[in-house]
Amino acid sequence: MGSGKAIVKIKKGEGRSLKNGGLWIYDNEIDQITGSYEEGDLVFVHDFDDFYLGCGFINTNSKITVRIMSRRKGQEIDHEFLTMRVKAAWDYRKATVDISSCRIIFGEADFLPGLVIDKFSDVLVVQSLALGIDRMKEEIIEILKGLLAKEHINLRGVYERSDAKVRQNEGMERVKGFLSESFDTKVEIVENGVKYFVDVAEGQKTGFFLDQKYNRAAVAKLCRDARVLDCFTHTGSFALNAGLCGAREVIGVDASELAVTQATDNAVLNDLSDTVKFIAADVFDLLPEYERKGELFDVVILDPPAFTKSKNSVKNAIKGYREINLRAMKLIKDGGYLATCSCSHFMTPELFTETIGQAAKNVKKRIRQVEYRTQAPDHPILWSAEESYYLKFFIFQVVEEK
Repeated sequence: MGSGKAIVKIKKGEGRSLKNGGLWIYDNEIDQITGSYEEGDLVFVHDFDDFYLGCGFINTNSKITVRIMSRRKGQEIDHEFLTMRVKAAWDYRKATVDISSCRIIFGEADFLPGLVIDKFSDVLVVQSLALGIDRMKEEIIEILKGLLAKEHINLRGVYERSDAKVRQNEGMERVKGFLSESFDTKVEIVENGVKYFVDVAEGQKTGFFLDQKYNRAAVAKLCRDARVLDCFTHTGSFALNAGLCGAREVIGVDASELAVTQATDNAVLNDLSDTVKFIAADVFDLLPEYERKGELFDVVILDPPAFTKSKNSVKNAIKGYREINLRAMKLIKDGGYLATCSCSHFMTPELFTETIGQAAKNVKKRIRQVEYRTQAPDHPILWSAEESYYLKFFIFQVVEEK
């Protein structure tokens, strides 16, 4: 797996994000490619004046044509190199998060572009989104299994969830299935003391969203004796954290019947069925209905899916975020709390802040910021790789003008 022979030369004045520490080279930044290569091969990257910029893997089917693996001249991308990268990722998790369930590899932010590996209790879930890393995937998994075994973490198995649409941008098929002996894909995990069944085969993305781990705990402490509404609940995580912290009543809402069934099972698992209930409904329809009925809550949580996955749809996304935040604020008792977030990289912190501010102004509420948070540390934000910073999470107190 030595470095490729082909050389990718960048146009004069291009490669700005790469030179600022990013890991991507786009198709329109390339002047010429010399030497022979196959898609997914390692290539050298040179500036217009032949200055060495790094080594990465190429795929001309993708707008992101080269993803950098190393900037160090003469660095072989071999077994030793991959072991160094995987060990660094694992050591970092041990220092920063609860490792019973966590994201061990977060693509570019761990300098392993296009690869995600989540650990749910004794199961690994792998998502490979780039051709070059796909070739190294099995070697990386073996290295990781070896590191975990050294610490007496024995895995039950590995499941692949490379079924994301973005694989098609790489000219790759969407695939999922076992990368080990088969096992029961309904895995029980514990996070913040809450138990969940995670469906690693059928759940969204890799089965469970680990990035909100500490945000769930931050909101939960405001929920003692409270009436709580958890919108876009998915498998019930915010709702169950609230229930475990002593909420009086929790209603979790999701449009997906499957998610609501799973969330209800999770409530049973935690002996919370009496206080935490789930309903399948469209949040955009439900909030106005609650308003008409005069329903009020002490805490409302909004954890919507990304309303925008591209620059082009940001305007519509702003409308969506403004609408649900405005509706939510109308349902909060004076002095109650709103937890609201955006997981879209394209919804910048500035834009999101502005949108929430407009919503508050429109419903004549004053909002006081309790906390601003981002994703959990096992989804590190690599400064210079903007796409690694995506989750914006606010907790506000909502007060009436008096």
